[in-house]
Amino acid sequence: MYQIVEGSIKNQKDVHPFIETLNHLDQQPFPEIRDFFNPGKPIMVTRAPGRLDVMGGIADYSGSLVLQLPIREATRVALQRDPDRSIRIVSLAPEESELPRTFEMSLKDFKNKGRPIDYDSARTFFMGNPSHQWAGYVAGAFLVLMKEKHASFPEGARILIHSDVPEGKGVSSSAALEVASMQAVLAAFQLKCEPREIALLCQCVENLIVGAPCGVMDQMTAVCGEENKLLALLCQPAEMQGFVDIPDGISFWGIDSGIRHSVSGSDYGSVRIGTFMGYRIIAELAGLETEMKGIDDPVSVIDPIWNGYLANVTPAEFDTQYAPHIPEQIKGESFRSRFDNITDSVTRIDPKQTYNVRIPTSHPIYEHFRVRLFSELLSQGMSESRLSLLGELMVQSHASYSACGLGSEGTDRLVDLVMAEGRKNGLYGAKITGGGSGGTVAILGRRDAGQAVEAIAQQYASETGHYPVIFRDSSNGSNGFGYIKLISRLS
Repeated sequence: MYQIVEGSIKNQKDVHPFIETLNHLDQQPFPEIRDFFNPGKPIMVTRAPGRLDVMGGIADYSGSLVLQLPIREATRVALQRDPDRSIRIVSLAPEESELPRTFEMSLKDFKNKGRPIDYDSARTFFMGNPSHQWAGYVAGAFLVLMKEKHASFPEGARILIHSDVPEGKGVSSSAALEVASMQAVLAAFQLKCEPREIALLCQCVENLIVGAPCGVMDQMTAVCGEENKLLALLCQPAEMQGFVDIPDGISFWGIDSGIRHSVSGSDYGSVRIGTFMGYRIIAELAGLETEMKGIDDPVSVIDPIWNGYLANVTPAEFDTQYAPHIPEQIKGESFRSRFDNITDSVTRIDPKQTYNVRIPTSHPIYEHFRVRLFSELLSQGMSESRLSLLGELMVQSHASYSACGLGSEGTDRLVDLVMAEGRKNGLYGAKITGGGSGGTVAILGRRDAGQAVEAIAQQYASETGHYPVIFRDSSNGSNGFGYIKLISRLS
């Protein structure tokens, strides 16, 4: 039986059941994990939550302010160092009867002629085999630390994962997995990183190894979030603005649409590329100096006015000076013939594809304005008129997602149901979250409006046959939890 010898669970109620799982691995129906850990060696346990995107969403990669709530659901990781220098990973399924996912590789696979392999090779290694893709989020931490922190690993690791952050729901299961895994590696191998740096390293895992072009808000929330507070993050690239207290009497919920969301999907990627195309056009219109780095590298825009971020363009500037000159659409090859490339380092323009440009360009400009106003209103406390304005800002954000092409029938219906319930039942606003194209809808209401949220879930289930997950309550990020060190009483 394992006991805690360092750290504490810090009121995270999901950790005790996870330790009990570790205590009873010998009773698992799957022989490959009954003797997974060596009882004579310590185990490090870490935890990172998913997040509810209250405001900001896809504007993060354009430098917007975002407001994020860490949710109760989290990923827990147990890591034990292994002298044979292999990485063995087991991810337990939500249901005990389901087969766990397993993966094994040698640390030598991350080296070529004594040096860490490049990220393209790692991405090919993980993404080339569908059965390996999930493991990139975990094992990728080792390679990123080798390359970015010059870390060396004299031993390998055995890693056991259990998560109740549902995948494909738009609540950032990937960031929870990356962050919990990275924290476990850091703790087990006694490597030091500041919280912000941990989030950026995890973003490297997702962008460069997994190949998903996400911003950094998910990782920052999974690391730095605080229970029952909105993390205010200025994504330029990841500047903490503190926390916004949620006033007494107000709550946020999430309802899962049942439509699978993925930031690696083509819709998210094409909207992101269109946004960076718009910024590149605005930079030229503004007469900013540009420096070409070469055909395979993004262009660097030297921008003392907006600091390189589209969100710093004001709505008035955009409407009066730039919007009339930005095309609704442009074909990739036409853009490349004029500008060669965009400033985004994690996406690539397809010359044959036609991209929407004007609407994706406008979204982060207006969203940054909406988020700043939302934060100001929320910090002033609760009143009926203020709640109505907050709700209106959320609905505007949702409409902007839809205009970009990132809406979905399910999320639109959930927003309509929320607005139909309305103020009389304590609900004021709702919007699609994260990368859009499905996933979860965030809801603002009075704290006593839980029954109205349940009624919406019931109505949605009767219409679609999908009974949605309802996200409620919050928890601390991985930095607030730290790690706990376990040893077996038998050792």
